[in-house]
Amino acid sequence: MQQLPDMNLLPALDALLRAGSVAGAASEMRISPSAMSRTLGRLRRVVGDELLVPSGRGLTLTPRARELQPHVEAALTSALAALRPPPQLELDTLQREFRIRVNESVAVIFGSALTERVLREAPGVRLRMLPEGDEDPADLRDRIDLDVGQMGELPHDVRSESLGAYGYAAVARADGPYATERLTPERFAALPHITVTRRGRVRSVVDEKLAELGLERDVLATAPTYTAACFLALRSDALALVPHEFAVEAARVMPLAVLGIPLDLPANPYRQAWHIRVDADPAHRWLRGALAEIVADLARRPHLGCIPT
Repeated sequence: MQQLPDMNLLPALDALLRAGSVAGAASEMRISPSAMSRTLGRLRRVVGDELLVPSGRGLTLTPRARELQPHVEAALTSALAALRPPPQLELDTLQREFRIRVNESVAVIFGSALTERVLREAPGVRLRMLPEGDEDPADLRDRIDLDVGQMGELPHDVRSESLGAYGYAAVARADGPYATERLTPERFAALPHITVTRRGRVRSVVDEKLAELGLERDVLATAPTYTAACFLALRSDALALVPHEFAVEAARVMPLAVLGIPLDLPANPYRQAWHIRVDADPAHRWLRGALAEIVADLARRPHLGCIPT
C-alpha cells in the first residue's frame, strides 16, 4: 500500500492556492510567513511542482496548481464533513428503511403503534417487519437493523436493551360455555387447549406447573401462529393460550373473551438488539427510543379485558 502524505498539508495547500501568496496564506492559517514558506517547500516536494512562481512583484499559480485547486477544495470539504458530528435529525424529511425482525405477537402488539408514530413523525420512513427464522444475531451485521423478542447470549458487537416481560392469557369464544368463568387450576386443566408452537411441541411450562399440582391437560390442537390459535378457538370450545396483550388486541377485533390463567407462570423477558454499526446513528436511535416509549406506555395501562382468576 502506498504511503499517504502528511494530510496536515492539505489546509495549507488550499490556503496557498486561494490566496496566491505566502503572506496571504500565512495570515489565513495564523502562522508566520516564514513557517508558511517552509510548508510551501514541503508541498513542492510532495506534489512535484513549484505551485507558486514569481510573477512581477508577486506570485502566480502554475498550470498544475490551477488544475489541483478544485480537487483540493473538494477533498478538504469532504474531509471536514467526515469529521463533523452528524447533522441534527429532521424526522419530517428523513428518508429511511428499517428492517425489523419480530415475532407475530410483537408485530401485533407494538407494530400498529409504531406504524402510527412513523406516519405522524417521520412519514418518509418505511418499516419492513421480517418474521423470525433461525434468530441468528449475526444477521444484525447486515440483513437486519433491529431484532425484537426473546434472545440468548449476544455477540460482542451487538448491543441490546431490555423492553420488559410479557405473560400469557387464555382466549375463548365470547359466546362459549365458560367465557365468563373464573378458572381454577382444576377447571383450567379439564378444558381442551390449543397451544402455539412452530416445532410441533405439545408440552411447555404450563404442563410443568400443572404437574406440580398433580394435574394434566389435554392439548386438542397445536397452531403455528397466535392468530391461527385464536381462529381455532372461535370455532371450538377450546382455550387458546397466547400472550396477554396479544389476547387483548385479538379480542378487540374478534368475538373472544380473555381469561386469566390460574397458574404461577414465569414472565417472558424480551429485548431489542442492534449492531454497533448503528449504535450512534440518530435515525436508528430515534427508532429504538420510539419502540421503548411505546412499550413503556403499554405497560402503564391497566390490563383490561381479562377475567381474573
